[in-house]
Amino acid sequence: MRGYTAKRPMYHLLIALITILPAPAGAEKIGIFEASADAGNTGIRGSAEYDARAGTYRVTGSGQNMWAAEDGFHFVYSRVSGDVSLTAQLEWAGVGTHAHRKGGPMFRATLDADSPYADFAFHGDGLLALQYRKVKGGPTAEVRTSLTPPVVARLERHGNVISAEVAKPGQDFEPVGALTVEMPESILAGLALSSHDNNAATTAIFSKVEMAVRGVIADRERVVESTLETIDVDTGRRSVVRRAREHFEAPNWSRDGSYLLYNSGGRIHRIGIAGGEPKVVDTGERTRCNNDHGISPDGKWLAISDGSANRQSQVYIVPIEGGVPRLLTSKFPSYWHGWSPDGRTVAYCASRDGEFDIYTMAVEGGEEKRLTTSPGLDDGPDYSPDGEYIYFNSARSGLMRIWRMKADGSGQEMLIAGEDSADWFAHPSPDGKWIVYVSYEKTVSGHPANQDITLRLAPAGGGKPRIIATLFGGQGTMNVPSWSPDSRRVAFVSYRLVGK
Repeated sequence: MRGYTAKRPMYHLLIALITILPAPAGAEKIGIFEASADAGNTGIRGSAEYDARAGTYRVTGSGQNMWAAEDGFHFVYSRVSGDVSLTAQLEWAGVGTHAHRKGGPMFRATLDADSPYADFAFHGDGLLALQYRKVKGGPTAEVRTSLTPPVVARLERHGNVISAEVAKPGQDFEPVGALTVEMPESILAGLALSSHDNNAATTAIFSKVEMAVRGVIADRERVVESTLETIDVDTGRRSVVRRAREHFEAPNWSRDGSYLLYNSGGRIHRIGIAGGEPKVVDTGERTRCNNDHGISPDGKWLAISDGSANRQSQVYIVPIEGGVPRLLTSKFPSYWHGWSPDGRTVAYCASRDGEFDIYTMAVEGGEEKRLTTSPGLDDGPDYSPDGEYIYFNSARSGLMRIWRMKADGSGQEMLIAGEDSADWFAHPSPDGKWIVYVSYEKTVSGHPANQDITLRLAPAGGGKPRIIATLFGGQGTMNVPSWSPDSRRVAFVSYRLVGK
């Protein structure tokens, strides 16, 4: 990822791709924008001026707020179609009357006060957040970042997926969040400002403003863009390790903390935690590796799940530096998910007689042991660091939930009973204090790709979870253990569908 002082990707520079629709007759452009208008209930008329020499926009506006079900603000904007990227930095001019006056880059369906929208909001008190209203007249929600100004914000639209990133001066952009907001192909894109006080106006200076529009892109002309990230579970700060227009999945964090493993194109790849060029791990003839793989507690071995032999997944053990894999599970399909802390046993999900359940097997081989027997899918087993428990997800109650059982399969209990989500792949932290897991909207069946999801953190013994990341992903995001050795960070993959 580049800092905002670096050159933009080439596709953003292709003028032929820019599709800004004509301004109304007689309208005078304001810098790169077509128009300036008040939207919603505003007590004082707003204005916008462009300083060509400084390359800045001075915007003044009133309005009760940009929040809840309706907004009141001033907007300098253009009507654009399709995919768009808008970058800006905001600096307040003078002393405002309200700590939560706010402004920033915005995408909006219409100028209606209750229109669907997404923006990156700079608050008067320094708070920074991706804000959005998914439906007309619906509530506004937000995804906050712990960063504080000065920052440059970048808001992007790819299809219906809106994403936000921020960068401190001279540093790389950090993802804030991504989610679906359905709006027409033709939207309004620009700079918004609200005083949070209808009886007073506020003024802000927008700098480093760039807008690049790619236009409408057909689904068949889109490709998957994968971003390998890490997140600090305390602060929510996200860092990009690798971003590429290719499909990769399911990171594991090395036991010494120095590198990550992930799967792509049927192979296992290794990359330094600071990024760089990934290298393929030799897995011999096993070249159909899927996203169920993980590193042994002593860091010497890698369990992989591969379908090269018969197009059905089986579990193999291979040296961590690569080598000839040893078959562990003769029955198939079998999907690895966890190592016992002593490295002597693996836990996996397997289908036997049409029923997916949790099994264990000694690393040296032998008979598999079935731990779950309830009807419905049981998946994602992962051991607690003391070896006492196995965490897993189960649909036996009707909705996918996080469960826990003793390592021998006894004492099975629902651990997290969320009301608004379907939950998958719980992974306990190395210090035994937390579990992190993937949550879908409760209406989603299975664990498909390309969905609005969140990563949630909860006490290992059960309790109220909190959202630590909002992203577009699902299958491949965090199927397997990915905690850092110090229990401070988690690795995962987010996705976007971008133009070729």
